[in-house]
This record gives sequence, C-alpha cells and structure tokens, in this order.
Amino acid sequence: MTVAELIGGYLKSATFEREKATARSYSDALRCPRERLGQMRARDVTRADVEGLRDWMLREGRKVGGKPGTPLGARSVIFALGRLQAAFALAIEDGQLLRNPVENVKRPSYVPRPKATWTEGEVRSFLAEAASHRLHAAFRLSLYGLRRSEVCGLRWEAYDRKEKTLAVTLARVLVAGDVDEKTPKTANSVRVLPLDDAVVAALDELRKRQMAEGAAAAPAYRASGYIVADELGVPVNPEWYSDEFHRVRERARVRRITLRNSRHTGLSLMEKAGVPVSIISAWAGHYSAAFTMATYVRANPEDLAAGRDALASIYGTGRPS
Repeated sequence: MTVAELIGGYLKSATFEREKATARSYSDALRCPRERLGQMRARDVTRADVEGLRDWMLREGRKVGGKPGTPLGARSVIFALGRLQAAFALAIEDGQLLRNPVENVKRPSYVPRPKATWTEGEVRSFLAEAASHRLHAAFRLSLYGLRRSEVCGLRWEAYDRKEKTLAVTLARVLVAGDVDEKTPKTANSVRVLPLDDAVVAALDELRKRQMAEGAAAAPAYRASGYIVADELGVPVNPEWYSDEFHRVRERARVRRITLRNSRHTGLSLMEKAGVPVSIISAWAGHYSAAFTMATYVRANPEDLAAGRDALASIYGTGRPS
C-alpha cells in the first residue's frame, strides 16, 4: 500500500457524512503529503521522511491561497501532520501497518495572533459610511455578531417585522470556489435573534429597495428571496461580500480588520457593556460560554483603564486625573 492509497482510504472513511467544507479541508491538508510521499510504500516511511515533509512545507509548500512555492504557515503544517498521523493510525487500527512514523515528529511552534477588533468609535464611523450602502443592513448584522455564512444565507421569510426578530436557519459557504447552502455551523447556531430599531429600519429600507429594483428590472429580475442579493435579486458571492466590506471600511478610514473580526468586535463590545457571557454565547450561536470567552471576547489596550479604575476604587487610591 502506497501513502497515496493510505490517504485515499483515510479520506473515504474520515469524511463520511461530513460537511463539504470539512471534507475539502481534510483533502487540502493532505495535498502536500500526497505530493511528497505518495509514491512511497506506507510501511517504508520513516520519521525522517515525515520531518523532511514538514521542513519542505515550512519552506515552500504553498500551492493555493497565496504565491505557489512560498512557505506554508505553522498552523497549516500542524493540521497537515495531524491528518497524516490520523491516516497512519487508521491503517494500524485496520491491521495494515505496525507503526506510525508521524507520531513523534515535532510540530512547528504556533502562537495565535491576537484578533484585531474595533472600538465603539470605529464601529460608529464604519456604520456612518455604510448607512447609504444598499447592503447597510447586512453590514450591521455582521457587526452584531452574525457569521458571514449566516448573513449571506438569510432569506426574507426569516425576518419577522411584527415581532422584530430574525431567524438564523441557513448558511451559504464557499467550498473550493463554489457556494454551498447548508444548515448553520452547529445546532446552537440555529437561533432567533431580537432586533433593535436600527436593524429593523435598515432591513425595511433594503426590502423596499429590492422591490423597486425588481419592478425596474422585470423580467430579468430573479426573486431569489435572499436578503443579501444584488440589484437583479441574485444572492451575492460570500467572497464578494467580504471584499465589499473592505471597500466600505476604506472609505470610512478605519483600521483594517477581517470581516470575521467584525463578529469578534460585536461580541467583545457586548461583554464590555455588561452583557452576561451566557447571553453573548447564545447570541453568537456557540456551544459554551467558555468557548465564547476564550475565542471571541477581546480587550483592547484602552479597555485596561476600566481595570485601573476598579482597582483604584477598591484600594481607595483615587482615580488618576
């Protein structure tokens, strides 16, 4: 059995009934191992071979997502080695091999970079610029903590104007350049969110605008039912939505953050406003409050002043002028 055959068998088993995006990520992670070791007999692979693969990936292993031939990030290399180790482990479990050459290979060090988030002032500056944009409502929802896939998956039937609620039940994600519609990321992601007057007004304005666009473009208009659609009613590509977010951000002249970090921004600002983390977790569609705090809620340097003021009050030292 070659390494390529071992990887093929593993992918068939490991991706059974998994989401397309997950299956694709596994396949992509094993692209470099397949390329470098695929022709070798699996039983002949040594730890030195895997270490050579690791070093090559760190040096020039990139194929997609950047300039080919440039280094892969440590996180990608760690994930690739983890999938390869799992492939060998499955073969051992099936009685096809006796040892796992990946098991004792040292992984590169990886320290996650802190997530950049906006301050309240930056959020207001962005929303002021976005107010005249036809997708103002969508950008506001992104800053309210919805995932890109959830915003792009929203349909008008999910919006209850009378109750001022929005049901998050669908997601539109990119898988190898193609858009896939599915249920949200986790069971907890299916939720009904209450809306404030600003979001309601923005959604109402967008619906009126779409109705006018439909009347003007008929019969070319496609009534897809999606909230985030273009002038002809076609649901937008999620990647275009990210790009448009940055175009608005540049006009607003605020710091560059990723669209994903607009979600981090919204949840962090909720926490700073005193919203209990259990509520923030439910709002975000997370499976636990601990995950929300560890992964999404961030303190900016200026937020540390709150800690200073609290200590000054406790210790009676007085607040600095």
